[in-house]
Amino acid sequence: MKITIVYDNEAGAGLKSGWGFSCLVDSGQKILFDTGDNGEKLIFNFEKLSIDPESVDKVVLSHDHWDHVDGLEGLQKFNSKAEVVLPEAFSQPTEISPGIYSTGALGTLIKEQSLVAKTEKGNIVVTGCAHPGLEKILQAARQLGEIYGVLGGFHGFSKFDKLEGIQLIGPCHCTQYKQQIKDKYPDEFVEIKAGSVVEI
Repeated sequence: MKITIVYDNEAGAGLKSGWGFSCLVDSGQKILFDTGDNGEKLIFNFEKLSIDPESVDKVVLSHDHWDHVDGLEGLQKFNSKAEVVLPEAFSQPTEISPGIYSTGALGTLIKEQSLVAKTEKGNIVVTGCAHPGLEKILQAARQLGEIYGVLGGFHGFSKFDKLEGIQLIGPCHCTQYKQQIKDKYPDEFVEIKAGSVVEI
């Protein structure tokens, strides 16, 4: 299982940053989770990371906000065959690729799905903005097994005790309390930005 951060508010050397989030989950099939807010920057980062846009099999959109979907048009100029999984495609946890699940649409005002990737060490949860509340996302993800790691946008999540026992914590994008999470979980905390790679 390899997760490559393709787009984020922060970027590694030689990559472009932008307000938004996108990562490529590779477990055999290549699933792009969200597309950031700018297609040109997204494709630029793909090229810098030596990722072929045509290799993407599916695009999963967490929720219908510009900073997560506006890069899609740019991607589709290079790849028109990838299946697009919309935020409200599922109402409950559903396998969308071998070992990769959607939590199903969560929340009320903003419908949002997250990804759950099964690994030998436990499940990795990938969030877009966590508008429904990270604690609710983790609760839904636990229906699929023990959680090893969580990364992505945590928004205003502040119930830090809900992360207890999780061994890999990578808040990025819209996370309001990133420093507090790092202070509380220094050994589990992982810096996430465009160019970061998580391999399990």
